[in-house]
Amino acid sequence: MSRVCGLFLFGIGIGLFLALIFPKSLFMVIMAVLCLLAGYNLFCSCS
Repeated sequence: MSRVCGLFLFGIGIGLFLALIFPKSLFMVIMAVLCLLAGYNLFCSCS
């Protein structure tokens, strides 16, 4: 289940990152980075 949540968060992070070609605010940049990091950690931590 954590892999599915990780893939979901990673996809959201990629979408936010693509929307940030011209960043509107620092909050959007922080949210994109957090989603990418959380998604990567959840998807790749298969122990």
